[in-house]
Amino acid sequence: MPSDLSSLVHWILFLPLGAAAISALFLRREGGLAAWLSTGTAFAIAGLSLLLLGKGVDVTWHIELAKFGGVSLGFGYLIDANARLMLFVVSFVAAWIHLFSVGYMKEDSARGRFFAGLSIFMFSILGIVVADNLLMTFIFWELVGFSSYMLIAHYFDKDYAAAASKKAFIVNRVGDLGFILGIAMCLSLYGTLDFVALKDHAAAAKTLPIAIGALLMCGFLGKSAQFPLHVWLTDAMAGPTPVSALIHAATMVAAGVYFMARVSFLLAPEVLQFIAISGAGMAALAGLCALAQTDIKKSLAYSTLAHLGIMGCAIGLGRPDLALMHMAMHAFFKATLFLGAGSVIHGCHHEQDMLKMGGLLKKMPLTAVTFIAATLSNCAVPFLAGWYSKDAIIEAAYHGGHFAIFAFLALAALATCLYSGRMIRLVFLGEANSEEASHAHESPWTMTLPLVVLGLVYSVAGGFLASTLLPAGSLQPIKPALDAIVFHLAAPSTIVGLISLVVGFFGALKFYGSVRGADALQVVSPRTYHLLEHRWMDGVYRWVVDSVQRRLAEFVAFLDLLIINGVAVRWIGGGVPAVLGYLTGRSFHRGQMRAYALWIVVGTLFLAWFLIAR
Repeated sequence: MPSDLSSLVHWILFLPLGAAAISALFLRREGGLAAWLSTGTAFAIAGLSLLLLGKGVDVTWHIELAKFGGVSLGFGYLIDANARLMLFVVSFVAAWIHLFSVGYMKEDSARGRFFAGLSIFMFSILGIVVADNLLMTFIFWELVGFSSYMLIAHYFDKDYAAAASKKAFIVNRVGDLGFILGIAMCLSLYGTLDFVALKDHAAAAKTLPIAIGALLMCGFLGKSAQFPLHVWLTDAMAGPTPVSALIHAATMVAAGVYFMARVSFLLAPEVLQFIAISGAGMAALAGLCALAQTDIKKSLAYSTLAHLGIMGCAIGLGRPDLALMHMAMHAFFKATLFLGAGSVIHGCHHEQDMLKMGGLLKKMPLTAVTFIAATLSNCAVPFLAGWYSKDAIIEAAYHGGHFAIFAFLALAALATCLYSGRMIRLVFLGEANSEEASHAHESPWTMTLPLVVLGLVYSVAGGFLASTLLPAGSLQPIKPALDAIVFHLAAPSTIVGLISLVVGFFGALKFYGSVRGADALQVVSPRTYHLLEHRWMDGVYRWVVDSVQRRLAEFVAFLDLLIINGVAVRWIGGGVPAVLGYLTGRSFHRGQMRAYALWIVVGTLFLAWFLIAR
């Protein structure tokens, strides 16, 4: 393995750490300098990742840090085709999000802290991508959780942002508990945490332990916001919009998908089946719930949940290549949608309610065109980026004979077109529904340029570029994914997509244009709207905490007071010694010399007997 390539990975990984350190230590009050330092670093990383992608060469490098018995713990890189793809997607999308942030956060007094947080997040997510063992992955996994907590809580003086950051942190820790237990089980059974060695052990084993796959899956459920640990993602919209685009569209939530693809050889068939069913169900449910959101960012958050479910479904179907392909395509169009939402919010003077928008196609034409292009890609219009990946997963479910999963994915495709058409109608068409919308303005070039690149280039042509122009060796997960299934315009998945587009997208344009200044579904069917709007899982967790966990905690506290404090401390720890002290005091300390002499003689005889007996 050429040494220059390992050095290249060193630069890719540690450049953002250096930028974060400089911004945090020296540029906290120089927000402009911190912004351009972080942005320049992000573009440098994107260039290096593109160079590594073009070489199409695997990179392995490892250094041992400690050894306990026969177990070696170290730091190293495993750059295969999947890692090259993930490096490019993360760094390329993040670079344009950084540039967007320069304009979006221009008036923020804490820009230095914000861009330092972006850089440390980049360091963390890149560490997950390049890691060659489970321990290193877990360390960077936790760093991602910490840095996302800081970024979501950027507006920490606002109660909702502080609550959202704590919720994201705690929910992810629940999943990470299972994750670390899975790592411990791998070490116990196989004696190694190295991915290559684990793959060899798994290949040699006749059966895979269900427990290992199930425990490792817990980390995926938390980080990628899968059922039942999905409740944190929509609340995380409390952070700045660039954070939503970076963390919740392209990088952090995709880390769980990437990790599942990395360890897919450890997943037993039962675990894969659960991931496939829960992912397909999540995709359908989240897509429908997006119809009952008026906050533009929260509607996109439910869209992200739906697409993460589709990626998880691909993992469960035994097609990690399709999951990674959709991860890449989704990163392009969903980052564009979040940045487009940020441009809309900025142009409408920080208004986020879609019912108070409208008519922005005339006011913000460049934002509108890029947003609509990314929306059509989200709807899997043929030959746009989303079609190459999303329909491929639906097709794989159909040809694999998983008709229930195919039905859920078809429902998810219809829901996607419904909420997408609703969003376009409420935000960009019709007449302005508020003073903010009537005085909206186009965003500066630092915000519109990323929209043009990600929206009009990669959201539209990303799948075509990946499937036709790039050498097969440089993007290995893409071409086999398309070649391995029957995929054409007459395929069932494409038929489902076209029907969904006509019925869902164009139907939503007409339906939501029938009522001005209000949600048509809420007017026509309030009960349906309430069912989709209500946070059912949050209610379940609230009941568990209040009715089960709190009661259990109170019972444990009662036992602590009764047994530990009452019996052990006051009686055994305090009462018994007090009684013994009282009795010995009455027996030994009576102030009589004859009694003291008697005890000395008895003690001496006892000591002599003890020594002679030995």
